[in-house]
Order: sequence, then C-alpha cells, then structure tokens
Amino acid sequence: MPVPEAQTEAAVAVKSDPSQVPARLSHVPGVYRMLNAAGEVLYVGKALDLKKRVASYFQKPAGMSPRIRLMMSQVATVETTVTRSEAEALLLENNLIKTLSPRYNILFRDDKSYPYLMLSAHPFPRLAFHRGSLARHHRYFGPFPDAGAVRDSVQLLQKVFRIRTCEDTVFANRSRPCLLHQIRRCSAPCVGIISAADYADDVRSAEMFLSGKEDEVVERLIERMNQAAEATEYEAAALYRDQVAALGKIREKQYVSDESGRDADIIACAHVAGVTCVNLVMVRGGRHLGDKNFFPRNAEDTAADQVLEAFISQHYLQHGAPPLLVVGAKVSVPVLEKMLSQQAGRRVQITVKPAGARKVWLEMAEKNARFGAEQTMTLRATQETRLVALHQVLELPDSVQRIECFDISHTMGEATVASCVVYDRAAMQHSEYRRYNISTAVPGDDYGAMREVLSRRYRKIVAGEGKIPDLVLVDGGKGQLGVAIEVFGELGLNDVALVAVAKGEERKPGLEQLLIPGHDQPLRLPKEHAGLHLIQQIRDEAHRFAIEGHRARRGKARSQSPLEHIPGIGVRRRQRLLARFGGLRGLVAASIDDLAQVEGISRALAEKIYQELH
Repeated sequence: MPVPEAQTEAAVAVKSDPSQVPARLSHVPGVYRMLNAAGEVLYVGKALDLKKRVASYFQKPAGMSPRIRLMMSQVATVETTVTRSEAEALLLENNLIKTLSPRYNILFRDDKSYPYLMLSAHPFPRLAFHRGSLARHHRYFGPFPDAGAVRDSVQLLQKVFRIRTCEDTVFANRSRPCLLHQIRRCSAPCVGIISAADYADDVRSAEMFLSGKEDEVVERLIERMNQAAEATEYEAAALYRDQVAALGKIREKQYVSDESGRDADIIACAHVAGVTCVNLVMVRGGRHLGDKNFFPRNAEDTAADQVLEAFISQHYLQHGAPPLLVVGAKVSVPVLEKMLSQQAGRRVQITVKPAGARKVWLEMAEKNARFGAEQTMTLRATQETRLVALHQVLELPDSVQRIECFDISHTMGEATVASCVVYDRAAMQHSEYRRYNISTAVPGDDYGAMREVLSRRYRKIVAGEGKIPDLVLVDGGKGQLGVAIEVFGELGLNDVALVAVAKGEERKPGLEQLLIPGHDQPLRLPKEHAGLHLIQQIRDEAHRFAIEGHRARRGKARSQSPLEHIPGIGVRRRQRLLARFGGLRGLVAASIDDLAQVEGISRALAEKIYQELH
C-alpha cells in the first residue's frame, strides 16, 4: 500500500529524555513512533493533535494500562511524521504497523485472500470458485468468509439454475451429457440440449439471485412457468415449478435478511478472561454468507472500540470494504469513513447504532465473538494443562515452551520429504512450519534423511538465523534418536531436550513409546495422560505436513518425463524415443545400442540417456 505523498519528517528524536519531545511538537495531525535504545520500533500511533497525544504518555502514567506502562519503561526515542489530515495519518499508521509489526500495537494477521464466486465471460458462462486477483471481463460475487461458503453457493446454484461448472477443456470436448446433467445439476449446454438464449436467461437469474434480487427471480420463474404451461410444455413448466420451490426453501433457511439488498460487513468484539475475539459477519446482496473470527495480538487490556478501530483500519487496507460497516462499538466514524472511502473510490458508511435486520446481525456477531473467545480460552487452558503435564513426566523445567517435531515421508524411497512443525506459546505456529526435500540421503534411508534435515535446520539456527527450541521430538525409534544425539552433539546443542516418539508394537494411538537419552527403558504413558495427548497432537501434525509435501513432490515428479531433465533432449527427440520404444517402459528396457539407432541420437547421447534412466 503506497504511503501518502504529503508528509514531512519532524526531527524530534530526543534520546536523553523522551519526555521533552512534546515541547518541540506542534498541534498538527500525524504519526508518532516509540523506539527503544536499540532502535526497535515499539509502538506506532496516529493523532489529530501530535503535541497533545504524545504529551499524554508522559503526564498520566498511573492511568495507563499495564501494557503501555511496560512499553514506556523501554522508550528511548520518539519520532514523528506530520500529515495533512487525521485520515491520512491513519493510513500511514497502518502501513507502518503492517511493515514493522511493533510489539505493543494491536496486530491482526490475515494474509490470505478471500474466495469469490465467479461467472466467466464465455458464451456459456461457467460457475467457479475463485481466489486471487479479479479479472475485469468476468463477474465476481463475494467475498465469502471461507471456501466452504463458496462451495455451498455453487451447489445451490447448480441445483436451482443448473449452471455448468466444468473446465473449458472438458466443456469443449464433450460428445454426450455428463453425470451432472443426469442428476439435474447442469442443463448440458456442451451438447446443445439447452439453447444459448435459455442458458443466458438462467445465468441472468443466477446473477439476480446473487445480487439479492430474490423476489424478481421468483417472479421471472413464475412467469416462465405460466408461459410454458400455456404452450402445453409441461416438462418445462414442472422444471420452473421445482426451481420456485427450491428458492422458497432457501429463503426459509435465510432466517436473517435485509430487504435493501446492500453489501455489508458486521463487526463485533468480545473479551473473555484475557482472550480477545473479533467476529466478522459478511452479508452480500442482503444474504448472510457466513462469519470469521480473528484473534489479535497485544489486545488483552484494550477497550473494544480501540480493538475494532485497529481491525477496521488494518483489515480493509488489504481487503476492500463493502459500502456499509455495522460496528459494535463507538469508533471514530468520520476518520474511518474518510479513509475507507478514499481507499475504495466510493462512499463507505459506518453505523454503530443499527436497527432492524442489521441489529439482529450485530447481536449475532457479538454472540459469535463471545463464543469464539470462550472456545479459545478453553483450548488455551487445555494446552497449558497438557504442557504442564509434559513438563512433569519428562522432568523438564517450566521454561520449556518451544517444541519442534520432525517426520520423514516417502514411498519406497521416492520423493523423500522431511517436515518440521513448531509448537510455541501454547499453540501450533503454522507460519513457522518448514519442509525439506531430502537430496543427499540414499533413497529409503530414514536415518540418513533425519540426519540431513536436522543438520540443515540447526546449522542455520546455530548461525543465528532462528530460534533454538527447548524440546525436539523425532518420529521414530532408537535409530532416529541416535542420529539426533549425534547431530546435536556436533552442533553443540547439548542443552536441547530430545525425545523419540515410537509408535509401539501395534502402531495404535495410545501405545506410543517415548525414548529418552540416558534412559534404558522406553517410557509408556497412560492413554488418558495429558502430556501424551500433546505429543500426539504435535507428532500427528508433523506426519500430516510431511505426507502432504511428499504427495505434492511425488505427483510433480510423476507428471514429468525423466527425459525432460536430460541436456540435449528436446521435444522432437523425446517424441522419437517414445515412439520408437512404445513409451517410457520400453525406453527404460532399451540398451545403449538400441538408443543409438534412433534418428538424432548419437552414441554419447545414448549413453547419457541410459545413465539417467538407470
């Protein structure tokens, strides 16, 4: 996101006494940054009046939250940037927060793009799931809170309007209707069963439905049903009747709707025992599409209006704002409306006192936020209980928090992939997961693969490129544990606890054996032991992540011809070789002399091909 143009940097950094900074500031809008002695940005804030806002940090320390008091004890420098307006300051503030991730700002992480429902621009438009940039020539509806909501809508539109969902290559090469036509989910435009005009009419009805014009859609279908009945086309009339009935059932399920048909987002916040949850409800075309929970960092002791202001400004910098936002707290409406309207290129309205259906939506969002916070609090308590139980049974110090787990996945030695998953701060840290394609170990050598992945990962960490874990789990038995001990000894990581997780004799959950350095006998915990549940959770996640990477690597390898990687073998020579020997299997069975007889293949190239294939 570009930074606003009209800004001037104010030289007000006073390292000796930051409390003297306000005296040098003016009563102008802008952004301020709190830095520690090392130059790290601790906090970024915006203000309509920089002088008053920055001075407030040094005048009333008793009224500050514990988080801000802790921050102020570390502040060594204050820097400011002047802007033309408070809205511009808000935009700059959130650009800086996104770039710097200050440790004391409320931070929302939502880097994934939202999915859309797409109607393509083909003569017979295709209904499809879409995620990513939006092309101008297609029509998009959404965004939806998750992929499941899009797929539900696709199934709904297939059932009512029978729009095609097949890929263009499939559509262009059909000679007879597919199964979807037989089960009344597609009108089979690929083989001409429906005319272009009738198909376009169905697409138009689907567009109107997605835009919230359900009454008009029903009226159109009833009119077409009556016309078909008058023309004695009773099968067609029955089809329209079924469509009207299906839409009626959908409208019954849509227990909350907005007659205005406006696109809107409803945002509510809840605090439960130190857990903050923001619930975002998406309404498009007057229809409730679903909701999504967000759990910000550094928001434990922050008021709901501040959390929601942070969410609105950060979230909609990346994701476009709908025309209406319904918010469950008194936020800075004029400033936020101005910033969002500038970003969207149209008016964005924010209301904090909704009525009618919007009030019902807000109450629902508030319940969802409270429920999300309660669930997270319960899960966090469970995770903490498991971690304490693991500390006790393995005799680990209370400081052990970060756990890394490794697993190896391959098929008979093919496409070996190692996974590393990270558990920290009482949760799986998905952004820190890593996969390693094993290249130096002999195919099928699990010990060699484990040695390679541990060496590659912790050699970098020892060099200062990451965090040293408190505990490392390796999926396997004595062999894998021995390899881990050797690698850690070579790297000098003698303070890191090591445990191998063996599956046990029957390879069933609950029968795992824990192999610990220095213990003669493996440790077997009861099935109901909380510490074992944590180990199973982390081990299963490492296993899933490794299998997922292995399957992707194996699929990629099998979709490519081994001839593509041989220098000197282009498309024509590859075609001649495969044609001469009837495919890859015959090519592998061919001798060097046989290969050299193919047109364009020299003796030296035949030897190179043979070596590569064997």
